Amino acid sequence: MPVLPVVETFHSLQGEGLHAGRSAFFIRLAGCDVGCPWCDTKHSWPEAAHPTRPLADLAAEAAAAAVAGAAFVVITGGEPLQQPLDGLCAALAATGLPLHLETSGVGQPSGRFDWITLSPKPHRPPAADLLARCHELKVVVTSPADLAFAEAMAAEAARLRPPAAPGPALLLQPAWDEPVGRQLAVAYVRAHPDWRLSLQSHKWLGVR
Repeated sequence: MPVLPVVETFHSLQGEGLHAGRSAFFIRLAGCDVGCPWCDTKHSWPEAAHPTRPLADLAAEAAAAAVAGAAFVVITGGEPLQQPLDGLCAALAATGLPLHLETSGVGQPSGRFDWITLSPKPHRPPAADLLARCHELKVVVTSPADLAFAEAMAAEAARLRPPAAPGPALLLQPAWDEPVGRQLAVAYVRAHPDWRLSLQSHKWLGVR
């Protein structure tokens, strides 16, 4: 029976990005070698520390969440693209829910998604394929260098797309509990209208 290593599953609200505030069912996969120092889910990094679960069980949970009000499924991590996602997406297709992917863009792209949130990292640049087709580009801000990196990623995403194709939504997200990052992101968005601010609203609300 096909399985994947899973940290947790839960039904909550999407806290970040353009879909913030919407009901969603989350599948957090284990395994990540990107190693961001400010990561708030470091417990998800070691794949072997988490149990494997059958894809059919994950799909059944997602279907139950749909009945309970979930509007879409979020596949996150860890770094979900370090796992093969074709089987999981096929299993979840029966739920009828849109499938969203949250990724740094590191790993072999797999699976079929209705929405891709790309959160690239300067020390591990994303695959060009993900830059070319992501729906939102969300860059975490901790220092001025992150703002320059965000603009470089936005320019590269635009370069990789056909001339008439719309670019991704551009978001800056301060790292949690980082006053400098928060000040930088707010000031930059005020002065650059192509960008918008993304906050981890679920943390402010005290929900998962």
